[in-house]
Amino acid sequence: MSNKAKQIAIRGEYITLGQFLKFVGIVSLGSDEKRYLASNAVFVNGESENRRGKKLRPGDSVSLSEGEYEIIEKNDSPKA
Repeated sequence: MSNKAKQIAIRGEYITLGQFLKFVGIVSLGSDEKRYLASNAVFVNGESENRRGKKLRPGDSVSLSEGEYEIIEKNDSPKA
């Protein structure tokens, strides 16, 4: 993943690819996820992916025509 990848922080163990597409604003409705994945090249960790239920975990990378993203863990630790 290049240094130009936008970092997407998630809470919890994972986010699905479909949720990710909505979160970053590529699709607005859940019904658009399947259509987007069928007609656009999506790569997760360098491998082609078309399953909207694919679990993305911290450390995973996602490449789309709209850009490159890196999934990171959201740090919710309280400030001292």
